[in-house]
Amino acid sequence: MFPSFREEQKLQKKGYKIIAGIDEAGRGALAGPVVAAAVLLKKNPKFKIKSAGSFLKEIKDSKQLSPQKREKLYRLLTGSVNIEWGIGRTSERIIDKINILEATKLAMTRATRNLEKKARRKIGFLILDGNFTLPAEALAKAGINSNIPQKPIKKADAKVLSCACASILAKVTRDRLMKKEDKKYPEYKFSKHKGYGTNFHFRILKKYGPCKIHRKSFRPVRK
Repeated sequence: MFPSFREEQKLQKKGYKIIAGIDEAGRGALAGPVVAAAVLLKKNPKFKIKSAGSFLKEIKDSKQLSPQKREKLYRLLTGSVNIEWGIGRTSERIIDKINILEATKLAMTRATRNLEKKARRKIGFLILDGNFTLPAEALAKAGINSNIPQKPIKKADAKVLSCACASILAKVTRDRLMKKEDKKYPEYKFSKHKGYGTNFHFRILKKYGPCKIHRKSFRPVRK
């Protein structure tokens, strides 16, 4: 299943011109940050996949792509003149403090703020992968319109093109961060499992206990 631009087009017909798709990576991991990406397809409202870059036909939900394919598409996306993007992250320390859902919303808010700074214009509509919206207070605090229209869509990363692009940028960014953490904590082999709860990770946790970047509020880590 490939995502389409239909959702963005429907919103354009309603008068929304600057539409960003948002997704996250790392929400279910036991260690490391949660990372979000916000993507604006710059050809709005006359955006066409054929003219914007043939590689967009290869875009899928990041979970459906190999690491090599994700890296390739990441380079093409970040190098395209037709795409603006922003990244936001929330550390494991903040995750433990405010919980993973609120930390995910915070990362998405930061990604939106960074996108607006890079694009030098205000986003007019947000499409979020998930079943929640970003709180008005957090948006206002970040300098974003607190009344910005939002539409959460379950599995938007598999359905909506801008969200699928965001899923790749968020996933690759987070994987690269976890590879760096692997050098700091080599015994945990973070480059292998990226902090997720694999059998290997559970065995290492049992042997060494949690390290600094483990999410202490997560039940498997507490145990």
